[in-house]
Amino acid sequence: MMRNRRHKGPIFRALIETTFIVFLFYANLLMGDFTHSGNAHGKSLIWAIQDVFTITNFEIAIIAAFVGHFFFEYLRGKF
Repeated sequence: MMRNRRHKGPIFRALIETTFIVFLFYANLLMGDFTHSGNAHGKSLIWAIQDVFTITNFEIAIIAAFVGHFFFEYLRGKF
C-alpha cells in the first residue's frame, strides 16, 4: 500500500502545481479586468468571467503552468 502511494506522489504534485499556476493566472486576469482596464468599470463579475475565460487564455495558462512546473522541478534538483 505504501509503495503505491509513493508512486502517485510526483503525479499529484505536478497536478497540484499546474492547477495552482492556472488558478493564479486566471485570478490575475480577473483582477486586471477590474483594476487596470477601463472596459470593466460598471460591468458585472459575469461579464469579466466571460471576457477572461477564453480558449486562447486557457492555452496560455496551460503552457505557463507546464513551464512553471518544469522550472520548479529544475530548481528542486539544483538546491
